[in-house]
Amino acid sequence: MAIKKLTTPVCIATLALSLTACSVESLASEGDIEVVVGYQSKTINTVTAGTLLRAQGYFESELDKLGERTGDSYRVRWQDYDTGAPITAEMIAGKIDIGSMGDYPLLINGSRSRSAGQSPTQMLSVTGYDSKGSLNSVVVREDSPLRDIADLAGRKVSASVGSAGHGLLLRGLAQAGVDPASVSVQNQQPQIGASALESKQVDALSQFVAWPGQLVHQGGNRLLYNGAETNTPTLHGVVATSRLESEQPDVTKAFLRAQIEASDFLENNPVEAAEIVADNAGLPAEVVYLYNGPTGTAFDPALRSDLIEKLGDDFDYLNSIGEFTDLDLDEFVDDGPLREVYGDLGRNYFDEPSASASWSIGQAENDECGNPVTSEGVGGEVWIDGQAQTRVAATTECLLQTVQHARESGERVRAAYVRDGANGARWFADHSVWVREHDTFTPFSTESEADGFVRENPGATVIDFETAVSEVAS
Repeated sequence: MAIKKLTTPVCIATLALSLTACSVESLASEGDIEVVVGYQSKTINTVTAGTLLRAQGYFESELDKLGERTGDSYRVRWQDYDTGAPITAEMIAGKIDIGSMGDYPLLINGSRSRSAGQSPTQMLSVTGYDSKGSLNSVVVREDSPLRDIADLAGRKVSASVGSAGHGLLLRGLAQAGVDPASVSVQNQQPQIGASALESKQVDALSQFVAWPGQLVHQGGNRLLYNGAETNTPTLHGVVATSRLESEQPDVTKAFLRAQIEASDFLENNPVEAAEIVADNAGLPAEVVYLYNGPTGTAFDPALRSDLIEKLGDDFDYLNSIGEFTDLDLDEFVDDGPLREVYGDLGRNYFDEPSASASWSIGQAENDECGNPVTSEGVGGEVWIDGQAQTRVAATTECLLQTVQHARESGERVRAAYVRDGANGARWFADHSVWVREHDTFTPFSTESEADGFVRENPGATVIDFETAVSEVAS
């Protein structure tokens, strides 16, 4: 197992792996306990169990408190990966104690850890989730002739097989009535797929956060298909080896307390949290805030029944790619430690604030246009350079006016975020397809959604963002 008391090492120079383990052990004094955490720094809906958690030192702080009670000395070794698959492999090999990943990889992790006959893993908490599935998307180049997911028939698409991005692709194709066998899936890591898309070796890329937002934000690409169109929840979560739970239950609870601390920080300081994650993950802060900001991802750690039921719906996909054996969800999902931690904190397990409401923190009751701002009616946010809080607009028309006024005042708009007019998903205002119908301006994250709206509403016209800004007051 990965977690162990580190003692004076006895090095056997036969395998590189043995030497690596030995060199790590030699850094610690006798009696130290090392906990190995696998995470994905650029998968930003695991930040409360990864990038943000590590940056803030919450887990180390909790282990220091534990050490004061036990007399042991604890240390954390963080290991960063691009996807969930290598984390699962290392957990099965006994080299990682705690990991975080997306929904499909979570199930593969639970299944493979049981079939391997080693220490089976348990799902202990949720990190980020979206009730409609907007955390994963399909991206194409801006000059691509493709306008809808159905157009992918006969095309090459980059995806990481077994990932949430691959699952989205197959689900979206099925809903569009397209035979998945007609699409040539190139099994590639996200960064390889991004290069393949740029060099036109593939026609599209289907990936998990933050890749779709990053590729569109940097320019030259657009969304072909928003995961929210599936109207299927997607989530990320935490798994730990059952051996860790049984032999070091206090370490498990220390991690969950630290995750709750990170979630609280993100809820109460969304802009600052985005900056911290961006600095530590090497991502644009504007992209991080797209997903981790208010009205985007929810960061409630609770293992809610609707999310767990969604995991059960993923079994067909996993069986279709041969990555899965039977898994009992009741056995795999264990909310006992998390419930105990909430109890120790005097907090209600099912009454946590959700990220969908945190946008209102520190904001005025009315937007710049005098409209009352409510969680149900928020139209978007404008992030002005140098300001620690965004400006919330109750309507998309007011958001456009806020951008216009900021520019007239000489302020630089870092980013503006809107809700998709078809499904409510959060997206960049300047990368949205806008439709004007009389005095109403509606943004859509994809061309196909905008086209559908125009077909159903005679008199509606597709325009770009700059035209919408210039016309909003005309």
